[in-house]
Amino acid sequence: MARPPKCRQVARLPAVTYFKPQGVPMSQLSEVILTVEEVEAVRLCDLEGLEQELCAEKMAVSRPTFHRIIAGTRKKIADALINGLAIRVEGGNFRVSSCKLICNQCGHRWEGTFCRRHTTCPSCQSRDWEDQQE
Repeated sequence: MARPPKCRQVARLPAVTYFKPQGVPMSQLSEVILTVEEVEAVRLCDLEGLEQELCAEKMAVSRPTFHRIIAGTRKKIADALINGLAIRVEGGNFRVSSCKLICNQCGHRWEGTFCRRHTTCPSCQSRDWEDQQE
């Protein structure tokens, strides 16, 4: 049995999580799903122009793991662009360096590093919370 993947480090959550090709009705649209850590890999490597070794360090993964992440992500993006698919950003196994969170249930606010899969509100234990980006 394979071991579970470690949380990958991301600097921040993406501000936009859905991209749709113009002129294609939602009822006829297929999607490609990118995880938050896949978007972070593209940001570091393609937007920031960092070498893969430094990108891997920033995401707390090995260089071969980073290479697999970025190669798979680029293939998904190419598929969406060439075939007119929407891109949805959701899920993954990651932790954000530092962020401000607010619980949608009780309104409690807190700050810190977290792993998306395991974070609950310290006040009411709800998993229904949002990142309050500046």
